[in-house]
Amino acid sequence: MGEEGLFAAEEFRVERADRQGEVEPVGAGKTFRAFDPGQGLLLPPSLDDWLPADHLARFVADLVDEHLDLSRIYVSYQEGRGAPPYDPRLMVRLLIFGYTTGVRSSRGIEKACTDIVAFRWLAAGAAPDYRAIARFRKRHLAALGNLFLQALALCQAAGMVTLGQVALDGTKLRANASKRKAMSYARLTDKEKVLAQEVSDLLAAAEAIDKAEDAKFGKNRRGDELPDELARRESRLVKLRQAKAALEADAAADAAEKAEAKARGKGEDEDTVAQKAAEAAERATPRPKAQRNFTDPESKIMLTGDGSFAQCYNGQAVVDAAHQIIVAAEVNDCAADVGNLIPMTEQAISNTGQAPKQMLADAGYCSAANLAASAEVTGEQGTEFFIATGRQRSGEPAPIAPRGPIPASATDKQRMARKLATKKGRAVYARRKAIVEPVFGQMSTLQNGKQLLIRGLDAARGEWLLLAACHNLQKLHGHIGATGLGGLQIA
Repeated sequence: MGEEGLFAAEEFRVERADRQGEVEPVGAGKTFRAFDPGQGLLLPPSLDDWLPADHLARFVADLVDEHLDLSRIYVSYQEGRGAPPYDPRLMVRLLIFGYTTGVRSSRGIEKACTDIVAFRWLAAGAAPDYRAIARFRKRHLAALGNLFLQALALCQAAGMVTLGQVALDGTKLRANASKRKAMSYARLTDKEKVLAQEVSDLLAAAEAIDKAEDAKFGKNRRGDELPDELARRESRLVKLRQAKAALEADAAADAAEKAEAKARGKGEDEDTVAQKAAEAAERATPRPKAQRNFTDPESKIMLTGDGSFAQCYNGQAVVDAAHQIIVAAEVNDCAADVGNLIPMTEQAISNTGQAPKQMLADAGYCSAANLAASAEVTGEQGTEFFIATGRQRSGEPAPIAPRGPIPASATDKQRMARKLATKKGRAVYARRKAIVEPVFGQMSTLQNGKQLLIRGLDAARGEWLLLAACHNLQKLHGHIGATGLGGLQIA
């Protein structure tokens, strides 16, 4: 606080010691501001005075109270019995502010409601228990993820989305699971046999103990509980068999899908297609190295940006070039990006109501099917694609010169490579990194967004959408300030 603040800067001087021979204390001749930790306050303190007028927390409070539609959350509170729950506005305030500033764990939010002024202001002095916060987030995660569309609409109303250029990219989101808790199909099979034998031996030992105790204590007397060692092995054997069955089901479904596609490609009738799919599923066996995680079975081992392997989900985002607003977001359990190009383009069009003029994507999205589909989308929707084609493989046709006519026999990949080799193509594609990659860096640094907290694919999708919504809201706050929401007109 300055000289005109709440408390006057009373000056005082440290006195010099009078006793002869005593060394003068350091700072004895310096004047300091008054400091009295025991001084009481004349009036009750107001948290509102401690928060700057343009603070992000004020923006979040106005957003939640006046502009977000929380009907999907309120409609779930129909039961009249039990203790009154916390107001959903309070919980949404805390979660949005927490996910925007990187305080995402329920325990972290509970602690912040005591230690951090902004959280205390948002909670109006309340301090919800971390269990209540965690239950609220888990119960309403789908509705919280739906806030992404509302945040995007506000950004559009503020003129922050132009759709002149958008860039698509993926990032590996670490699942709430350790790769050390995963096991391959081959090891599952071996471990199942070992555990089954151990369980049989322990059951035989338990039966022998029961007979001995019956002889000692008499029939129907206590002492016949299962040993702890047997209970642990039995429960683990159940989990192993469940994981093994899931891998076998995945392999059967994959084989049936491939057989069905192959039969349809040959023009077979529906009965033949179904028969071949069923036969393929029956014959299918999982690959020996196929893995399944015990803590989050829906996550997959993926190569991360730092070169290590971890249990992850693949987060996708389409980012608008004007203000780095995310216009489409999705999560899947496939490490490859190639299958997301057209679905993410269609989602961006659906979310914003218009097609982007230029879509930029790296070589991870390049495939014959995507290049052909992008040509069709370009004609119908007016979107021009710039997709890196990667290195030329042996046996592929030679690239086309960037100048001169394009041969009629040129493949889709040759045409795309030629477009990126032109002066315009190089200039456009050079913008890709500057559009989308800083967004992932901002989310990782400011929001702690590389680590998911909730397990399961649906939960991962909801949490990624909430992170994307909070990223957009932070950009919106920086663009219009804490009090600019009232002037937005949403179509």
